[in-house]
Amino acid sequence: MSVVLLIEDDEALGGQVVDQLEAAGFEVVWWRTGRLIDAADYRDIALVILDLMLPGVAGLEILKHLRRDSEVPVLVLSARQDSRDKVLALRLGADDYVTKPFWPEELIERVRARLRRFVMERSSQVRLGGLLIDGAKREVSIEGVCLELTRVEMDLLLALAHRLGDPVSRRWLLTNVLDPEKEATERTLDVHVSRLRKKLGDGSVIETVWGIGYRLRKGAE
Repeated sequence: MSVVLLIEDDEALGGQVVDQLEAAGFEVVWWRTGRLIDAADYRDIALVILDLMLPGVAGLEILKHLRRDSEVPVLVLSARQDSRDKVLALRLGADDYVTKPFWPEELIERVRARLRRFVMERSSQVRLGGLLIDGAKREVSIEGVCLELTRVEMDLLLALAHRLGDPVSRRWLLTNVLDPEKEATERTLDVHVSRLRKKLGDGSVIETVWGIGYRLRKGAE
């Protein structure tokens, strides 16, 4: 069972989030005041949900300290809607930013998406002929030459590599790979796939599975 650390001082909101997470199958540790997260604290934690306006240590300071030693996913939950706050949180290492008020169902799906992406990024290396995909380093190379991929292209390739040989639906890719803050349409997805195929070369291992989505072809040479 995945353990989620919730740092939120609002009793009513915190209780609601805890109930929703537990109903979704997560184990929750709830801190009601801000304090730095030490190595002993985050060893078993799969994801952190962090408020910014906290008594004690401020949320951004907690985030900054955490990122010195850990890459555990952090989802910021804040009433601050100023774009400057969001940009700062993302620059300090937050993986997502949700503004209050929010739909509990959306929060749960964002938590699930971040946990899936975290697992994909740490998956073992996948080698297909001269193509090497290193999820841990977020590096892709062909015959030893590193490719320059965008964040979306990298996430897309990792998602397909995680389910090597199996089709991944367009709906899943739209929800879990494209940026939820921007327009996520099938046309946008197709554009990203087309650009990724060009970077991978004429012998691209990405196949279209008609009526479903895409897959990464096994046994590519």
